[in-house]
Amino acid sequence: MEQFFVSLDKLARESHLTVAYTPKDLDQFKVYTAEVYRPGIMLAGYYQYFDRTRIQIIGLTELSYLNELDPEIRRTHLEKLFSFQPPAVILTRGFEPLPEMMEFAQKYGVPLLQSAEMTSPLMSSLIQALSTELAPRITRHGVLVEVYGEGILILGDSGVGKSETAIELVKRGHRLIADDAVELRKVSSSKIMGMAPENIRHFIELRGIGIINVARLFGIGAVKNSVEVEMVIELEAWDRTKNYDRTGLESNTYDILDVKVPSMLIPVMPGRNLAVILETAAINNRQKEMGYNAAQELLNRLGLQNDVSGF
Repeated sequence: MEQFFVSLDKLARESHLTVAYTPKDLDQFKVYTAEVYRPGIMLAGYYQYFDRTRIQIIGLTELSYLNELDPEIRRTHLEKLFSFQPPAVILTRGFEPLPEMMEFAQKYGVPLLQSAEMTSPLMSSLIQALSTELAPRITRHGVLVEVYGEGILILGDSGVGKSETAIELVKRGHRLIADDAVELRKVSSSKIMGMAPENIRHFIELRGIGIINVARLFGIGAVKNSVEVEMVIELEAWDRTKNYDRTGLESNTYDILDVKVPSMLIPVMPGRNLAVILETAAINNRQKEMGYNAAQELLNRLGLQNDVSGF
């Protein structure tokens, strides 16, 4: 599987980190690991199993401990930390680096950064950013929109009406995330984030009109950079010989990087307002996520039994 990375410069900008020392531009440093580490046990002298690929975070606890150590022992442990050459060492709470930190950062070429944030919030934001940037990913031909807060991935053959439906949804107050190429990232075991490749972000192709910039045409409120994919809708030309689900009792899913996302197949034919149908699908999916299923309620009213608890 392809190994992804994020530049230290991008992390520093997004997390508002300042530079105490760097041997070269931060964009030349690459981070490959989504986890970060507080090296307290290492500073106490236990070096086994140390992961040199993780960003190291030094907060109040670590700094207080270092200040209580004998100067020679402190130098030994700090030199050992920097000798592993981690991607960066970050001091939280706006703390200034100890003289030994500056010395060994320069000796071993390790970026030394500072943050005004408390330690736990900084670690949380860094892990979230790293999880997104380093997540396994695939690209799918389709359209991604946000409808009533639900991220909907629209799939289907070319010419079936995906982009036209997206524009109608934008006109109705919803938001476009990606058209044509949708980048899907697995940021956790149950969560898929979708976004557009940066070079085509906010653009959409409409047959007969051409390329338009949705942000320029409809305003910045009509677009969004990313959204969690909570539903997949597949559009296909109406096949009169095919039986389509008419009750909503069937629970279908679409597999994206081993994450099963609720899905439905919608037939397309002249006269059907796909934008309204997708709006309804988004609201209905949210109701199911909150534990309500209209088809089940109807069955209960009719005195019929059918278990749709899998929704």
